[in-house]
Amino acid sequence: MDLTRRAVAMGGMGLLASASFSSVHAFESPLIDPIEAADEFWLAVEAYIYGYPLVTMEVTRRVVTNVEKPEGSKGPMGHIIKLREYPDASFKDVTAPNADTLYTTAFINVEEQPWVLSIPDMKDRYFLFPMLDGWTTVFQVPGKRTTGDGAQSYAITGPGWQGQLPDGVTEYRSATNLIWILGRIYCDGTPEDYAAVHALQDQCKLVPLSAYGKEWTPPPGKVDPAIDMKTAVREQVNRMDAVEYFTLLSELMKANPPTAADAETVAKFAQIGIVPGQAFDKAKLDAAFVKRIPEFAFHRIMLHFKFSDGDIKDINGWGYTTVTGVYGTNYLQRALITAIGLGANRPQDAVYPTSLKSKDGLIARAYNGANKYVLTFPKGQLPPVRGFWSITMYNEQYFFVENPINRYSISARQNPKTNPDGSTDIYIQHESPGADKETNWLPAPNDKFILMMRLYWPDDSPPSILDGSWVIPAVKKAG
Repeated sequence: MDLTRRAVAMGGMGLLASASFSSVHAFESPLIDPIEAADEFWLAVEAYIYGYPLVTMEVTRRVVTNVEKPEGSKGPMGHIIKLREYPDASFKDVTAPNADTLYTTAFINVEEQPWVLSIPDMKDRYFLFPMLDGWTTVFQVPGKRTTGDGAQSYAITGPGWQGQLPDGVTEYRSATNLIWILGRIYCDGTPEDYAAVHALQDQCKLVPLSAYGKEWTPPPGKVDPAIDMKTAVREQVNRMDAVEYFTLLSELMKANPPTAADAETVAKFAQIGIVPGQAFDKAKLDAAFVKRIPEFAFHRIMLHFKFSDGDIKDINGWGYTTVTGVYGTNYLQRALITAIGLGANRPQDAVYPTSLKSKDGLIARAYNGANKYVLTFPKGQLPPVRGFWSITMYNEQYFFVENPINRYSISARQNPKTNPDGSTDIYIQHESPGADKETNWLPAPNDKFILMMRLYWPDDSPPSILDGSWVIPAVKKAG
């Protein structure tokens, strides 16, 4: 990524002229004249975008692990966090929750020694345990797609570790010492299946290498009262000024170094006081830019959602990307996914088309529960997956919608009815479409809403969303 003065200036003009996004993608016009700023400013914007994933991961880690013991979606470093049931409409901890998989997650630091993750025999159940390094790269994905469903153990090692591993333990080397394990296990949500998945979660083990094969209990966490546990992570990151941000970034890069592919880009940042392995030299950054750099840089990140040069697709009103999990030197895309979907999988594991508007012909209007909509899959053209698919209903803040049948998503597990011609209609509306159609009903609020489709383990043979040979149908107003 090379954000030249012209590239960022044109981006600033686009920001000023652009129509508003949804609440998740919203921004205001920049507070700086992009034409008049110095070259140092553009370099700082580039450094901000480059470092956005690492800083966000660290702030996320602080918030998630700042508890004495696992509770809900939080747990200390080295503890497995086990979500035991799907959230309901009262859940507001994170945006865009799912009602398809139970999360089994952990943050670890492998600077002192490797950690060993052991996964039980999942029999024929779909699961995946993606491992993200500090830069949000999914560096390994043990799971049904990649490693099968038998019992398996992995030693997660850091960039400088050397040593011997026990027999039967496979090494997964991370480029950073900060690791986020984001395990997901499929569950149909019934009491019986909850119990079955809970048993599997309880058999998952995470221990430091020195404790492998021994009885070991993770120590309780230490709560830091200085950590903000109420403000959203993205807001905490975005309100840092450039000195605070670059100071943290430089400190994090000591244990989480840039990759070899980043070397040319990172070398330029020395001009503004950022050198891997060293503390940030704020004297090299113009004080006039300290507050403006984060504002402009985040605007530039979000602009990539609308002008992505092909990274983001818009098909029949559904926006999605297949550039997730592994980014190379595509730092803008990496920062955007961090901002709107931290923890995203590789596309081979999941694709998440999202729709904010109904598109009939040339006109697109925001969804509203005052209307009735239908999504029709032609015969034989349900979402092509080897894992599962679902369509989730959110309000405009990306939270579940309260409804009389407590249904927050619809998928194959509802066994949707087919029409006489073999097609399948999904009814998206506030009121029930009638008892004979309720199996195919995705309840909506009585005001604005957002739809998200999840395709886990998308089929890679045509028709496939991965190569564009399967086209998502448009959601249309009914009647």
